Amino acid sequence: MHKSFSVFLLALSISLQLIAQKNRVEGKIIKDFGQTFSVNNPDIKTDTSAELKVIFDISQSSEDKSMRNKYIETAARFLNMHADAGMKPEQLKVAMTIHGSAWQDALDNDTYKEKFGVDNPNLPLINALSEAGVDIIICGQTASYRGMTKETINPNVKMALSAMTALLQYQNQGYRFIKF
Repeated sequence: MHKSFSVFLLALSISLQLIAQKNRVEGKIIKDFGQTFSVNNPDIKTDTSAELKVIFDISQSSEDKSMRNKYIETAARFLNMHADAGMKPEQLKVAMTIHGSAWQDALDNDTYKEKFGVDNPNLPLINALSEAGVDIIICGQTASYRGMTKETINPNVKMALSAMTALLQYQNQGYRFIKF
């Protein structure tokens, strides 16, 4: 009986994984990152005629330095799911501030590898986001405290006086704040 139940749970698990894979949608804007799931007939419809302006506040990083920061990937997911819902890329304005323990994710590859012994897994994601028009901003206060310079930061990352300053300025331009 116990073995039958284990086989049942295994079959159920595989079935659920196959269903989840079937509902996954490849990104229309950021192809290699930010996979989403299709949501059929949502109760709250997406206004595909709107302009969405959002600034993500990223202050956490992966403990495993060989793993990509899932919070940075949220920006790719935001772009992809709204494109899949029928919005055009020019309707989606995205920025992010990076500070706190996420500072390391903005490093160039050589500096990251020197500090952590592995390639920066966030480089391809940050580069793809930048290519899609996302403003990626490192807090100048965090950068200075951590000894970062423009030479040690990914060239696709912009430096602000502080994350607080960037957040306020973008919100004054109509961006909505999302904290991660």
